[in-house]
Amino acid sequence: MSSIAATSELTLSHHVDAPRERVYAAFTDPDIVAAWFGPVGFSVPRESVDIDARVGGHQRLMMVSDEDPEMRSPVDATYTEVVENELLVGTEDAPEFPGLQEATTITMRIAFSDEDGGTRLEIHQAPVSAQMAEMGRAGWESSFAKLDRTLAG
Repeated sequence: MSSIAATSELTLSHHVDAPRERVYAAFTDPDIVAAWFGPVGFSVPRESVDIDARVGGHQRLMMVSDEDPEMRSPVDATYTEVVENELLVGTEDAPEFPGLQEATTITMRIAFSDEDGGTRLEIHQAPVSAQMAEMGRAGWESSFAKLDRTLAG
């Protein structure tokens, strides 16, 4: 089975109607992360979330399918750059997905900036295969709906 090289990238931008500090906390506070992270149809058990938001620290959690709890997707990233309320950059070793990509290290960059009384999120992940970028875009957009609901309360 051949692999498609991980040569694409995923870039997303999303406005959140909440202050930048609150949006940043939604990515770094384990209680808030567990309330929204992951696409619709997946939950993150609070006990699976461990975050140490500093250079050399980590983000670890487990996304679990609501329909089939045996279907799980772990996140185990290491922070390489952290600027409180402004920037989170981390890397994660992604396994090889049959037919999609070779095992690789993916970098994710999340920037937070003030915008129209709320926060502009800029998310960039690379390298990923074109198909993984497509799936990632759908997953993030679904997750943003959960994030917006969580921060609206």
